[in-house]
Amino acid sequence: MRRPVAIVTALVLFGEAVGIVLINAVLATVAENQNMSLAGLDPDVMSTGTWVMGGVSGLLLVLCGLLALTAGIRDRTPGRAGRIVLIGCAVVHGVLGAVTVGLVGWWAFAFMMTVLALLVFTLLAYGPGTRADDGVGEEAAPAAA
Repeated sequence: MRRPVAIVTALVLFGEAVGIVLINAVLATVAENQNMSLAGLDPDVMSTGTWVMGGVSGLLLVLCGLLALTAGIRDRTPGRAGRIVLIGCAVVHGVLGAVTVGLVGWWAFAFMMTVLALLVFTLLAYGPGTRADDGVGEEAAPAAA
């Protein structure tokens, strides 16, 4: 069950990366077309910053998706750095889920919590030291007397 969940997690993260880049592209275009200053900031700087934020966020989501996909294909736990990246991604989804409830609505919250649940399940299923030949689900043999 853990391999399909890791692969689904990766696919959802890839889709989310595309969505984040598209949303930031729209926001950057709107900021550029308005030609208004926000607290004295140059509109071109706001537009450029939004493009950069969208690109970096998309790249980080693709990285997290690649880590989950690699874990699912190989059926092995990601390394220490990979687990740290996936844990960071889960924390960000939890915080953004709490923020989106008030700003965007319950559907966005439900999506963020679904992604969080997929990330947590992937992290727990591929715990430290998990390998394909661990015999997960098999009972341990009794100790020799």
